[in-house]
Amino acid sequence: MNARKIEILVGAFMAAGLVALFFLAMKVSNLSAVSTGDGYRLTARFDNVGSLKVKAPVSMAGVRVGRVEAIAFDKKAYEAVVTLHIDESYDTIPADTYANIFTAGLLGEQYIGLDPGAEEVFLVDGDQIVHTQSALVLEQMIGQFLFSKAEEGTQ
Repeated sequence: MNARKIEILVGAFMAAGLVALFFLAMKVSNLSAVSTGDGYRLTARFDNVGSLKVKAPVSMAGVRVGRVEAIAFDKKAYEAVVTLHIDESYDTIPADTYANIFTAGLLGEQYIGLDPGAEEVFLVDGDQIVHTQSALVLEQMIGQFLFSKAEEGTQ
């Protein structure tokens, strides 16, 4: 009878551990923060989004103000169109705000950072962020560096 109680306790402990691992995985993968639908949507066009993914954070001054809702390709302009879902409490984002794609952490997770402008007109649902800076692609930077070094060597 005593062995039975120990087996039940070990089983309950293992189940609690698996539940904790599940919640940890959800938190790390940014899937636990589900949008409630309250807020507004903005679009931004980028030449290159790198490895930006749907549900990536959108932050301003280091504070998460929203998430990436969708990423599409414009066949006519050959640009990536990113739809951002901004929480309703952040409704005073200036119209001349810059949207930049940054890389955070050791794993290279990409996110969109908003740098506010100075206009007194604010972005509203359906507006487009005009000023954008695409993701920096490491391979392109290395290629440019090597090419510039090769050019220096031939002179």
